[in-house]
Formats: sequence, C-alpha cells, structure tokens
Amino acid sequence: MDLKLSDKLVLVTGSSAGIGKATAKAFLEEGASVIINGRSNDKVQAVKEELSKYGKVHGITADLADAKESNQLIQQINNLGNLDILINNLGFFEVKAFTDVTDEEWFRYFEVNVLSAIRLCRHFLPLMLKRDSGRIINLSSEAGIKPLPHMIPYSMTKTSLISLSRGLAEMTKGTHVTVNSVLPGPTWTEGVAHYMEGAAQAEKQDLDTFVQNYFKDNEPTSLIQRYASPEEVASMIVYLASELASAINGSAQRVEGGIIRSI
Repeated sequence: MDLKLSDKLVLVTGSSAGIGKATAKAFLEEGASVIINGRSNDKVQAVKEELSKYGKVHGITADLADAKESNQLIQQINNLGNLDILINNLGFFEVKAFTDVTDEEWFRYFEVNVLSAIRLCRHFLPLMLKRDSGRIINLSSEAGIKPLPHMIPYSMTKTSLISLSRGLAEMTKGTHVTVNSVLPGPTWTEGVAHYMEGAAQAEKQDLDTFVQNYFKDNEPTSLIQRYASPEEVASMIVYLASELASAINGSAQRVEGGIIRSI
C-alpha cells in the first residue's frame, strides 16, 4: 500500500529510542526524510547512523523543554526545507505518589510533555496552513482518558495533549492540514523493559510470568493482555500522517489494546 509519503520531511521529537525511534524507521521505510531528535548528541548520532540504511536521516540535538533550544531546532529545520509532518512524541513519566510531587516537578512535566509540543505547533501549524498541506500528530496516552493514580502528573499532561490536538484541529477547518492525537497503552520500550526486569527480579519471578501477572492484576480491562510493541504504535502514527488518512482530523486514535472500557 502506497501511503504517498515519499520525499516528505518529518520531525519526530524524542526519537532516539522507543516509540519515537520506531516511528522514525517506519517513515523512512515509506520513503520520507526524517529528522531524529533527542537531548544526547551521542544518542542522536548513533540512531542517525543506525537508521541511515533505510533512507535520508537528519539528526538535531535539542532539549525541547528549553525555549532557546527549541528555537534553534526550528531554525535548523527551516534551513532544511518545509516541514510536512510534525510528530510530537517527546514525553516522560515517573511512578510517584501525588502528595510527593513538588511544584518544580509539576513545572517540569508541563515543560517537557506539553510546552515542547506547543512551541513546535505554534511555529509549524501556521506554515502548514499557508501551504494548505501538513500533518501534526501529538502522542498522548490511554492515561489521558483513564488517569493513573500513581502517575497523575503524566496523566494530566497527556489529557492536555488531547485537548491541544482537538483545539488546533479546529483551526484547520476546510484545509488539507490535519491534527490528531494518538493514545498508546502500555508499550514495551527500553525504559519499560528495564523497569519490568528489575521488578521481576525483586519479586523473584521470571520476566514472562511477571508480565502476565502484571496485566492480570493491574490492567484487567486490557483485551490483548500484553504490551504493545513500538512498531504497532508507529504503524498508526504513519498511517495518520499519510494521504490515505486525510479524512481523519481532530481525533484521538487509541492504540491501547482495549484498556479503556468504552465504545
């Protein structure tokens, strides 16, 4: 199936690992040119080298929680050409009791998970509207609809991204620009794997058994009863960015294995 993404210029933020890296690879396999982004120059360059066999890759190191570095990234992208597709994937989470989260940590969540996306949308959406062409996809989470009591700041920021996406989509009415959000559920990224391996060892269980019990005990509404792979989430992102999905706008697309029990 031709998704008509050849020669499109794509930015995937937070793409040195996990869902972001899988998404970058998927776009490259569809013929797009992809900008890899992360805070560590070593990691960005390593992923750029790794993925270069799949297509044309650029690497831009920037901490997008910082306004100055965000502006520098924007200028570098403008020098490359018109950005066709913006994937705001950057985000982080931490398991922590609500009462233990400080004001400083709340601000950090907002800066990384929300304001990083706002800054890029604020610059690139008007340019897309002027050209009457473009895609913006913001990575939210099932936690944006089903907030997690042990990750309330993360959940709240992910709800914000759903609202941001719908609000921006309203600005695209009657154009060929679309803005959507994607809601992954538990996904087997490097960070999650490291956490689960440590937790399994602490409980003196083998990893497979521990993961099965985790879904049985903690995610009983999951219909797939397993972690999604980064590639499964990436496939939804790439499809939404394609010409074939031009009628999908202002939506919150779920890739969470049925955890959210609703129609």
